[in-house]
Amino acid sequence: MKVEVRYYSRSGNTKALAEAIAKGVGVEAISITDEKAPINDNVDILFIGGALYAYGLDNKIKKYISELDGTKISKAVVFSTSWLSKHSIDLLKKELTKKNISVVDKYLYYKNMPSAEELNEAETISKELIS
Repeated sequence: MKVEVRYYSRSGNTKALAEAIAKGVGVEAISITDEKAPINDNVDILFIGGALYAYGLDNKIKKYISELDGTKISKAVVFSTSWLSKHSIDLLKKELTKKNISVVDKYLYYKNMPSAEELNEAETISKELIS
């Protein structure tokens, strides 16, 4: 099974969550701003995350999703951190759906910087989602 983890983070909170997810599924968490971020091969599960910025998704994550080839991604799992609300989960799902990418109902969301316990939980949940 081919699994990828992509994220956008300004504060480091979503990056920490992405790294916990990546550890759980045995891959590298890659920032969407990294040169390795484009997905060129078929992916069974894409974990993709970002947070709210000014009550919406940052344009960088919206652009990244808009450039995904939906035919190469079987399904996506979204994740986010924020200090205000988990509205970013709905926004990520909406952008992925526009690309005809199926999004699983289960998501990972933590308020602010996830605690060590929450990061361990995310690692465990991500393992379960790929099994």
